[in-house]
Amino acid sequence: MNVKKLVWVPALALILAASSAWADITVGVSVTATGPAASLGIPEKQTFALLPKTIAGQQVRYIVLDDATDPSTAVKNARKFTGEDKVDVLIASSTTPTSMAILEVAFETKTPQIAMAPLPPAGEKAPWVFTTPQNFGQMAVAIVQHMAANNVKTIGFIGYADPYGQLWLKAITGAAEAKGIKVTAVESFQRNDTSVTGQALKLISANPDAILIAGSGTPAVLPQTTLIERGYKGKYYQTHGIANRDFLRVGGKNVEGTIFPVGPMLLAEDLPDSHASKKPALEYIKLYEAAHGADSRSTFGGHAWDAYLLLARAVPEAMKKAKPGTAEFRLALRDALENVKELAGVHGVFNMTPQDHNGMDGRAAVMATIINGDWKLLK
Repeated sequence: MNVKKLVWVPALALILAASSAWADITVGVSVTATGPAASLGIPEKQTFALLPKTIAGQQVRYIVLDDATDPSTAVKNARKFTGEDKVDVLIASSTTPTSMAILEVAFETKTPQIAMAPLPPAGEKAPWVFTTPQNFGQMAVAIVQHMAANNVKTIGFIGYADPYGQLWLKAITGAAEAKGIKVTAVESFQRNDTSVTGQALKLISANPDAILIAGSGTPAVLPQTTLIERGYKGKYYQTHGIANRDFLRVGGKNVEGTIFPVGPMLLAEDLPDSHASKKPALEYIKLYEAAHGADSRSTFGGHAWDAYLLLARAVPEAMKKAKPGTAEFRLALRDALENVKELAGVHGVFNMTPQDHNGMDGRAAVMATIINGDWKLLK
């Protein structure tokens, strides 16, 4: 009898230890590393390669797939993550259309999603999605404040013919009306268009004081280049979607003088020491540029880093309630994300509430311009 106990007790201890060991936290990451929006997704993908492999002492496994700027591929990725990989959270994706497509799966499977692109109001799906980029309303207000201070009375608008462009048109129209500025001409274009001559001519014929181009990455260069070639002499504004080096490289002299709002990370060195994002932004920039070279920073990579910071804040709270790999943990993680408070990210300070799953305020935007092929903070 005693011999049986000696054999059985250690075996039982091993079994209990194995059963009590928690599974890794599994994160499904869908980024746009190819296709028209590749300049957004590549720095995000590179950022995930730099992330710590543990959070609060728990192993974290990141599964990274490319959605190629295609909503249907994004859905396939999300289906794989939730069905085969049994992920605890989705960080996805790089563009508004792909993120919206993934939200359908996140809601269906009750898997929290952190999107690295702005999203429109999500209705019944809203409890399951959080966003790291600044929302369009915040950035539109920053643009219009600059316009009003510089005697802009009329605006022409050209934006993507998808939710990104549509949301920007709504945001800029509302912000402009509040300042007595009129949107007098509206045009749209596709992300993969090779010509926007017709749209440019219509905008020029309206003769607005300024034109806002609502695009992202390198495709946002085309409308501005076309307008310059066709002789438009007014002010050029773009959105925070242009803040990567590829835009500067492709745009060259044609984007000189462009005015745009941007997250504080891009110009972190120029921020006052009192700015909440300066320290985390400089830490991220140091890590990223050590791996990819001087001046390789991208605000889009910063959105991925902020997604990690949100996860790092929420995971310890969720682990108090449930084990990774379970529906209970996914719900606990969602609840923890919704209660994040005063988290200083590289693009602003997050204060989540049930009504606001972005949680940023005015600290998330600064105004910048392009001078001699580089970004400069507008004082």
